[in-house]
Amino acid sequence: MSSRHPGINLGDTDPATHQVAESVVFGFWIFLMSDLVLFALLFATYAATSQHGLAGGPTPSDIFDLKSPFIETMLLLVSSFTFGMASLALKYRQDRGRLLLWLLVTFALGAGFVAMEINDFVRMAGDGQTPQQSAYLSSFFALVGTHGLHVSAGLIWLVIMVIQLFVFGLTQQVKMRLMRLAIFWHMLDVVWVCIFTFVYLFGVSQ
Repeated sequence: MSSRHPGINLGDTDPATHQVAESVVFGFWIFLMSDLVLFALLFATYAATSQHGLAGGPTPSDIFDLKSPFIETMLLLVSSFTFGMASLALKYRQDRGRLLLWLLVTFALGAGFVAMEINDFVRMAGDGQTPQQSAYLSSFFALVGTHGLHVSAGLIWLVIMVIQLFVFGLTQQVKMRLMRLAIFWHMLDVVWVCIFTFVYLFGVSQ
């Protein structure tokens, strides 16, 4: 039944792929839930160490400047929109050119996010704010760095899907992989909004 589909609904435009994707996409949701448990543990560790693991080092308000994290947030939010446009192209247009365009724009935005995050880490290390300095900084780098690694993995996945679109076209398997990648990408956006709120906004206010 199309109403029970756990991803983008292809029931009207590609019923065969929609039917096959029912269990596959649902299984991917289960995988993402396990990934979110990892992030929940990292958030809990950060919450504890940001109060009691400073070891005489800098506090969150000493470190953070909201300008860079805000730009990174905008990049990821816009990339979520562009991936949504790619999903609509996949569902309604069956237009490989338009789909590729939106995927490439999404890649550029995601790559910009990763580049800015790496620059932030390099700047912090240059200021002596390294994971070895305190439990707080260790948990910060673990949480934000783990998210950055996920985005990097998503970028690699995007490149692979662009290659597969050129080689195989819009086959059933390629469509299902794109559906799962879309869910993964949107999940990373939600996690980052939580990081921006919990780590950066609350950190500056302390």
